[in-house]
Amino acid sequence: MAGTTLVTGAGGFIGAWLTKSLLERGEAVIALDRPAPTSRDGIDRDEGPLIIESRTLELLDLDDAVIAAPGGLDDPNELTRTFRAHHVSTVFHLAAEPIVDAVRAAPRAAFETNVRGTWNVLEACQAADVERVVVASSDKAYGRSDDLPYTEDTPLRPTAPYEASKAAADLIARSYWPTYGLPVAVTRFANVYGGGDLNFSRLVPEAVCAALSGRSAVLRSDGSPERDFLYIDDAVAFNAGGGEPHRVSDVIDLINRIADTDAEPAITGDGTPDGEIDRQFVDSTKLRSATGWQAEVELADGLRRATEWYASHPSARPASRPAETRDPVNA
Repeated sequence: MAGTTLVTGAGGFIGAWLTKSLLERGEAVIALDRPAPTSRDGIDRDEGPLIIESRTLELLDLDDAVIAAPGGLDDPNELTRTFRAHHVSTVFHLAAEPIVDAVRAAPRAAFETNVRGTWNVLEACQAADVERVVVASSDKAYGRSDDLPYTEDTPLRPTAPYEASKAAADLIARSYWPTYGLPVAVTRFANVYGGGDLNFSRLVPEAVCAALSGRSAVLRSDGSPERDFLYIDDAVAFNAGGGEPHRVSDVIDLINRIADTDAEPAITGDGTPDGEIDRQFVDSTKLRSATGWQAEVELADGLRRATEWYASHPSARPASRPAETRDPVNA
């Protein structure tokens, strides 16, 4: 039987779009997820590992196109049985707790998911003779650096719990090739955005939905932090960065122009929030030289596409509430 591809976190934002891309290439996809009843912001803050609500796969009408393999990341033996039962040859490991503030509030639960969950997946891949593994890390793993843009040789110097969880998982994953011969690639995502992101504590979905509702987007910072934004289609082709930093305030301005609203953001912070990095962007030269890949979707076009997606999927948007009752967004 030919091998199949398994995606952990397939129901989430990036996982769902990756699954769509794999299906369009004709691959059989196993979707491993552990959905949980959560609040509208997608975060269960009270019990166990923090789980992101898995609805994007459904919104893309893909839930019937994949083989569902419900389960968590806490049992490597169960993962091994799943990999063997489905003859898995390739694993994309995306399941994680990705919200910086949630990790800051509950670091132990996030370490269980982001760190222990990663080595459980790797142990299962090794036991089940999986042929190749891709582990999704983050540019947050680099921590603060005055030497920008980040390259593959930039040291990982995390100083906050989320950064540390991604850096630890990153290093653990990279140890499995020289030690055990398991082919592992690690990607360090920039800020990936696009339609279908249901974590409204993130900048783009919050700002787009706020603009479509005619209300003010809520910012924890003063709008000055700079981030590297990568449109979802470019991310699932190769995971890197757009190569250019953009101020949060400029992103808000672009979204407001696209949505034809003049609502000013609700600034709730001063400068860069605690636990956040003020300036980040990624150098994709090595990837471009090796493969010819480069980001094709410029920020303005990507934000237009994202705005059109949310405008055409009103059920995916959060209920409009006064800005002061909403959790502030990252950056």
